[in-house]
Amino acid sequence: MKKTHIVGLVLIAVAIGAIFTTVSSSSTYETFAAAANNPEKEYHVVGVLNKEKDMEYNPEVNANIFSFYMVDNDGNEKKVLFNGTKPQDFEKSEQIVLIGKMKGEEFVASKILMKCPSKYNEGAPGEMQEFSAEEA
Repeated sequence: MKKTHIVGLVLIAVAIGAIFTTVSSSSTYETFAAAANNPEKEYHVVGVLNKEKDMEYNPEVNANIFSFYMVDNDGNEKKVLFNGTKPQDFEKSEQIVLIGKMKGEEFVASKILMKCPSKYNEGAPGEMQEFSAEEA
């Protein structure tokens, strides 16, 4: 075999490996029920903030603990713990995407994505903003 054939086969193998890795790491949006059925797996859960219940964030005690209640797309409500600071204008969010795992009856989020209303275009949809525990 020629060197060019061997290099070509190696490149093809690397490309196939990259495709499989990308496909296996991509996830779809799930509900709290799906996350509860498989607590060791990380899920993306979509929902809205329950504004009727209290949010707990006390930066004087611990600036890296923020908790709130969210209702997923199936109408299930769970308490959410986020190991990071409370995102700015969190109460104004139209939709929330949480990335994390279930621990008991609570969802522990490592990242929060928020869709906020646009302040520049009246009536136009907002854009997603990402907040992660690493940034805190």
